[in-house]
Amino acid sequence: MSSEISPKAKPVKTTGLHVGDPVPGVKKVDPILVADGVKRTFGGLTAVDVEHVEIPRNAITALIGPNGAGKTTFFNLLTGFDKPDTGTWSFDGKPLAHVPAYRVARMGLIRTFQLTKSLALLSVMDNMKLGAKGQSGENLFRGLIPAIWRKQDTEIEAKALDLLGRFKLDAKKDDYAASLSGGQRKLLEMARALMSDPQLVMLDEPMAGVNPALTQSLLDHILNLKEEGMTVLFVEHDMHMVRHIADWVIVMAEGRVVAEGDPHSVMQDPAVIDAYLGAHHDADLGATDTEHVEAMKELIDDEQ
Repeated sequence: MSSEISPKAKPVKTTGLHVGDPVPGVKKVDPILVADGVKRTFGGLTAVDVEHVEIPRNAITALIGPNGAGKTTFFNLLTGFDKPDTGTWSFDGKPLAHVPAYRVARMGLIRTFQLTKSLALLSVMDNMKLGAKGQSGENLFRGLIPAIWRKQDTEIEAKALDLLGRFKLDAKKDDYAASLSGGQRKLLEMARALMSDPQLVMLDEPMAGVNPALTQSLLDHILNLKEEGMTVLFVEHDMHMVRHIADWVIVMAEGRVVAEGDPHSVMQDPAVIDAYLGAHHDADLGATDTEHVEAMKELIDDEQ
């Protein structure tokens, strides 16, 4: 079922993000991430074949598409968790091709995963502290001298406690991460991402497996990222969420970008309707979840 979204506060959308008609690969006024010719194949299957795409700065961009469209693989390529066959991409003007994942994170591009990556046998606080960058204790010799790292560790813990408070996890700070619910782990992963003061936060299906009671909390936190000056790129199947919070939408199908635009126009784009509903398509777009098809039908009816 689609998430219930509270009508209490309609987010202010950012407009004027692109130059020219909103076609696939359209230029953005101020892109923070630019990818060219990124291709990834597995055997004879082309998982990603993105000719050109730009992610607008200080905006919330949704990356959508049917199952098997290549969204998560594209995420993995951009963040150094996988290597493409061809292609180049840059973050804030700095080349990222062939840069390992840990260096990508240090540069200010942080991601979360559809299946959370919390360290189950560490406490919530220890998970948070691992997210801070530039820790003196990471150096073997400095780590042997508490006077060097103790002050910084105290500052890191204070920052972690502040973030846990914002995400309403402070009461869980001494609990094992394994004891958290699925939704709480999502919150922990997002909070931990903020420990490194990122410029761009990439969220892979942040609502997957989340209890409806935590849906609004997660939505509010995503909106807050933008208010605090960060850029958000997220993969999501919940079209109601996309329409509610996204400033810009990029649609993938069969590994390619097939549409871009604001949520309203994208939901009416024939290429998007075809990708989700399979209408008049010569090629197989892969399995499409019935729930997502129904959501698209509902959205199309709403827009009309």
